[in-house]
Amino acid sequence: MLLELEVKNFALIDKLHLQFENGLNILTGETGAGKSIIIDAVNMAIGERADREFVRRGENKSTIQAIFNTEDTDGFRELFISQGIEWEDDGNIIVTREIYANGRSIARVNGTIVTQGFLKTITEKLIDIHGQHQHQSLLNSNHHIDMLDAYGGKEIEGIRRAIEEKYKKLTSLKNRLQSICGNEMERERKIDLLKFQVEEINSANLNVDEEERLLKERNLLVNSEKIFNTLANTYEGLYEGSGFPAVTEVISKSVMQLSNIIDVDERLNYFFQCLEEVQYKLEDLSRDIRDYRDTIEFNPQAIDEIEGRLDLINGLKRKYGTSIAQILEYKNKTQEELNILINSEEEINTIQEEINNINNELEILSLSLSEKRQKTALLLEEGLTNILSDLNMKNVSFKVDINQLTDTKGSFKFSSKGIDSVEFLISPNLGEPMKQLSKIASGGEMSRIMLALKRILADIDKIGTLVFDEIDTGISGHTAHIVSEKLYEISKTHQVICITHLPQIAAMGKAHFLINKTEEEGTTKTFVEKLDYNSRIKEVGRLLGGQLTDITLKHAKEMIKQGSLKRI
Repeated sequence: MLLELEVKNFALIDKLHLQFENGLNILTGETGAGKSIIIDAVNMAIGERADREFVRRGENKSTIQAIFNTEDTDGFRELFISQGIEWEDDGNIIVTREIYANGRSIARVNGTIVTQGFLKTITEKLIDIHGQHQHQSLLNSNHHIDMLDAYGGKEIEGIRRAIEEKYKKLTSLKNRLQSICGNEMERERKIDLLKFQVEEINSANLNVDEEERLLKERNLLVNSEKIFNTLANTYEGLYEGSGFPAVTEVISKSVMQLSNIIDVDERLNYFFQCLEEVQYKLEDLSRDIRDYRDTIEFNPQAIDEIEGRLDLINGLKRKYGTSIAQILEYKNKTQEELNILINSEEEINTIQEEINNINNELEILSLSLSEKRQKTALLLEEGLTNILSDLNMKNVSFKVDINQLTDTKGSFKFSSKGIDSVEFLISPNLGEPMKQLSKIASGGEMSRIMLALKRILADIDKIGTLVFDEIDTGISGHTAHIVSEKLYEISKTHQVICITHLPQIAAMGKAHFLINKTEEEGTTKTFVEKLDYNSRIKEVGRLLGGQLTDITLKHAKEMIKQGSLKRI
């Protein structure tokens, strides 16, 4: 329900704060006092297109804030959390709309900025406005099937739930089938591509450590001449000598000379042993250098082969990964996908069989649901026509138009709601053809049609707040009394906010607000006053006849008393 409405700098409203009650809330006032402005403000709050013309003259922006409370805490909590919006455990939802004079607007829900579309998604579950404005679920034919099914009760609800489950499974199977094969031509094209990729990688006979080894080999071959010359020079200097004694020869002579004098002093023996050890090590090192030198080959062909192999590896890396390990991993995954595609015929056949079975089950369920909808539609048509007759719309014809949807081949087109399209049609006057509800010009007629529907669906409709504007257009007397009775009955299960000029309706209200306007310092301001008991008597008296006589006030008092007795 709508708990509070606060409006600042909106059209003729300077500042306004309303606290609504559950049950029936009445708004009255003189013609031109600004009743429609309040409805306009509510429309802005719930996501209708912002218009900078609503910004009060001389101000930078208008602000409208509405506080709702919902019993559907689970549904809203999940939605809010998914959007990163703070959720209040008490079920309160604070909607704020700011409209700037430059045309910009900002919407917030519980302090978080949201899009206008998301705001409407939330508020259409909280409030429905009926009358001259367009925030009406009745005008949206997509909602008609839900209204009809709601009227059908638990029997239709059970079949619809079964259809929704079947349709969800059918959608999942179709998505799975599409992911496996797509269309046949695309499937064959993909198999050919995967085969080529696997064969290209396999034919390369890659080894994980191969690239590192090839790079080392290439480095050695490219530098082989330099290495050979360096080792040859080193060996010559250590062992052979060329125009000068070799190092090993010089050390050998020193060792021989020291061997002749080692007995003279024990320290000489230390020198001898060290040099002798160096001699043996140099001789071993010289042989190793010579052997290494002799293994070196100058092989340009081997370099070309290695370069070719590295080019092949680099080409595969550009296609399949940044390393040989990644290339091989890609090949393994590709092989798995290829195996699935090649061996998927059996799975495809199994899925197709399941799809056929579910299609058959959906057809049986949907036809059963369609039959029950036809029967329910007759009851709804009769019930709604009777109520509309009570509401002084005696010549109205109402029809629930149900059509089964098929494709170009004549097969049923399934949805989560079955195979039917449902739309409410109406002929407001005798002899006129049936029309879509959206084609009806009179806001008063539309409001009374919605009033009749809401009365029929009152026990199952989940929208908490209903706003009726112009519902009493063109009615009086007994019809006005019937309208007030219907509004009261709806207010037992919904919060109802009704703008009216009829005393019969005003007298039924649980809360009564008087809308008025004043002129101050050359500007016009609209303000709203919540009426106490005595003020209500005066206002209902004014609605009765304009002149507040003792008889008028007595009559007004009696009407309010009768209205109060109904709420006991």
